[in-house]
Amino acid sequence: MTAEHDNEYRPRRQRRKGKKDPIRTVFFTLLGIVVVAAIVGGGYIFNLANSFNSKSQTIESAFPTNRAEKDPNDKSVNILLMGSDSRNTSGENLTETSDGSRSDTMMLMHIPENRENVYVMSIMRDTWVDIPGQGEHKINAAMAFGGVPLVVETIEGMFETRVDHVAIIDFSGFKELTDALGGVEINNPAAFSANGSTGEHFPAGTQTLDGESALSFVRERKAFSDGDYQRVRNQQLFVKALMSEFLTAETLTNPIRINEVVDEFSPFVSVDNDLNAMTAGSLGVSLRDVRSNDVQMFTLPTLGTGTSADGQSIVVPDEAAIAEIADALKSDSLGEYLSTADLE
Repeated sequence: MTAEHDNEYRPRRQRRKGKKDPIRTVFFTLLGIVVVAAIVGGGYIFNLANSFNSKSQTIESAFPTNRAEKDPNDKSVNILLMGSDSRNTSGENLTETSDGSRSDTMMLMHIPENRENVYVMSIMRDTWVDIPGQGEHKINAAMAFGGVPLVVETIEGMFETRVDHVAIIDFSGFKELTDALGGVEINNPAAFSANGSTGEHFPAGTQTLDGESALSFVRERKAFSDGDYQRVRNQQLFVKALMSEFLTAETLTNPIRINEVVDEFSPFVSVDNDLNAMTAGSLGVSLRDVRSNDVQMFTLPTLGTGTSADGQSIVVPDEAAIAEIADALKSDSLGEYLSTADLE
């Protein structure tokens, strides 16, 4: 940012600890499903892959034109993960942008060449950045301005790195996934009531959520003084509980149940042309030795919140940190950067 732009902000400097996010976890769930299916048997994996490929949606034009070719010696993989909240229970039109829709969650997953770790960087949706051809805006406005290709172009410009794949997951998928698993038990740390006509109340303590309740739980932000931050914490809590339910012997050894999960969830997933079930399965196999401790989550460092020249409440980017992360991505040394970076 220039000094002129710095004067436009009234930042409160802060760096938040990395937070887990539902999009990464659900994506790895899908990879894990394919790997499990491969163990079960060839005919079954064919049917499962066919179900995913036929029911998930394809982002026909996910990438901008006139991109630089990827270095053939670069074997790392970068996947842009986005979460949307279309309020669309049918799973249709996840990638439509004519209505000015914006991405609610944005993350960049970096898988290094050695496949020993996975790094997932959350990007706050109100981060103030330069959107190619549009000037400075909140990063989630890129979807409304130019759809997925402009989001990819914005990310590639920020970090000077190539995005290899794109996946979009609609929050409505949480409802289907929760019901397919027979409900998910959570331990809610603080009671709250959701806004809106239903106004569902979530008491403190242990409770089992069905699909509708889960959707309300992960969507809510207006009930909290810190809005999106508490919503992210609730999403973490729910997904941790969801994964605990999914990663049980009862589920993983039951091909019928796995098929039901894929069948119910796939309509709420949109991927680029190349990210089909076989690609995801191949990537999953290459990550077979990765465990939860090998997955490192962090949030792109910021300089806190501020106000733009036109009066918008924004998240002020830490340009120095962005430059350091860009260098680490290009050299496939993100792990080294994170081992020394102050992300508090």
